[in-house]
Amino acid sequence: MTRLVRPDAVLVQAVIAGALSFAHLHDLAEAAGQHGWKAWAYPVSVDLLLVAAWHRLRSLRDAGEPSRSAWSWFAVALAASLGANVATAGLLDLRDVPDWLRILVAGWPALAFLGGTLLVHRPTSPSAPEPDPDPAPVPVVERATELGVQADELPALPASAPAPATTVTAPPALVAHAQKIAADHRTRTGSDIDTETLRTRLGVPPAMAEAIAAQLA
Repeated sequence: MTRLVRPDAVLVQAVIAGALSFAHLHDLAEAAGQHGWKAWAYPVSVDLLLVAAWHRLRSLRDAGEPSRSAWSWFAVALAASLGANVATAGLLDLRDVPDWLRILVAGWPALAFLGGTLLVHRPTSPSAPEPDPDPAPVPVVERATELGVQADELPALPASAPAPATTVTAPPALVAHAQKIAADHRTRTGSDIDTETLRTRLGVPPAMAEAIAAQLA
């Protein structure tokens, strides 16, 4: 079954407007002394710079980056395209183009090359890396064993009512390990480690965590 193709009015209008603008740029370039394939290359160059600047502009806006440079090159390409359309409306005698216009047309390739290069190679600021998640806590008895502390050296803490932090004495090896954790936390986050985070990282009861935090202060 053959499908009926319905032309989009917006697309048809864009094609017509693009073709007219393309022809105007070609006529102006040819009148300014650019003949043959060079006259046809000018409208391609202007349109490509316009598209590249618009694409770069949207990319910078989506990334939250400054877009003044992309706006500048978009304005340059738009002025070149709009200027050619206005110039061919009878305001200029295309049989006797002024010298300043010949200079602008002759210098356009270098300007377009510079703009396209800057638009393509301008880097965007990388997003800040997310901090690594804290490693899983290790139970206090297992952590103490790794540090050379015997289990019977750990103070006994009641489960229902923990003793105040001042009555708990933490083994020196455990305190030294806590200092390393606190230093690593300060390096990654820029702030001192809080007691709850320290307790989670060490895997110790709250009372012992408070005692160790007091020694780190």
